[in-house]
Amino acid sequence: MYDISTRERAVALVAQGRSLRSVSRELGVSRYAIRSWQARIEPIQRVSKPCPRCQDVPGPPEDPAAYAYLLGLYLGDGCINAHRRGVYTMRVVLDNAWPGIIDACEAALRAVRPDNSVFRVQKQGCAAVTSTSKHWPCLFPQHGPGKKHERPIVLEPWQRAIVDAHPWEFVRGLIHSDGCRITNWTTRLVAGERKRYEYPRYFFTNTSADIVRLFTGTLDKVGIEWKTLNQSRAAVTVSIARKASVALMDAHVGPKH
Repeated sequence: MYDISTRERAVALVAQGRSLRSVSRELGVSRYAIRSWQARIEPIQRVSKPCPRCQDVPGPPEDPAAYAYLLGLYLGDGCINAHRRGVYTMRVVLDNAWPGIIDACEAALRAVRPDNSVFRVQKQGCAAVTSTSKHWPCLFPQHGPGKKHERPIVLEPWQRAIVDAHPWEFVRGLIHSDGCRITNWTTRLVAGERKRYEYPRYFFTNTSADIVRLFTGTLDKVGIEWKTLNQSRAAVTVSIARKASVALMDAHVGPKH
């Protein structure tokens, strides 16, 4: 936020015939800002909507379905960090191979906190979809020091109610972060001839036993059959391979995009 004296000086220099570029360099202000000050010099007062969790009677987020999806993304590939002056940064890091998921994450962040800016920080092979707010810890009480798999992850009753009402959005967020849909294949002998068969299945992998239980518990509620794979590593992989369950997942989640 630039003070009024800086704005007045910039507009005055341009009025004297100086170019936008030279004034921008001298004052360290973007040309876009100077153009906007020529139309309106007074700063616009922005009033954000109050946090629904900080009211006298706390309520759910404005868009519960978007929140359920964002909760899944956060538990998989998200983090919240203290920024400055009580402001927190919500960041979800997603693979560039799935631009549709990056768009969906940005849309969910905007839906949950409509008045907060959302931006993308491009990194090698991935994008960090980021938004700042004082209220991310209110909305995601699972935030805490250290790694998620090293601390308890338990949903608050109001979060549980949202997930129960929007289970598929929650499952989709978890799959879009730490899951995948792949095509397996096998061969069978049919009438003396060996034929190849392909079949899809879903996987979800996470190191937090609590997050895995949240995922599988939600699968149980929507009628998905699943099993865990035997692995030597610390992470747990959940497999969904039954034909009816895969068809149900395809109808509500689908491949990454």
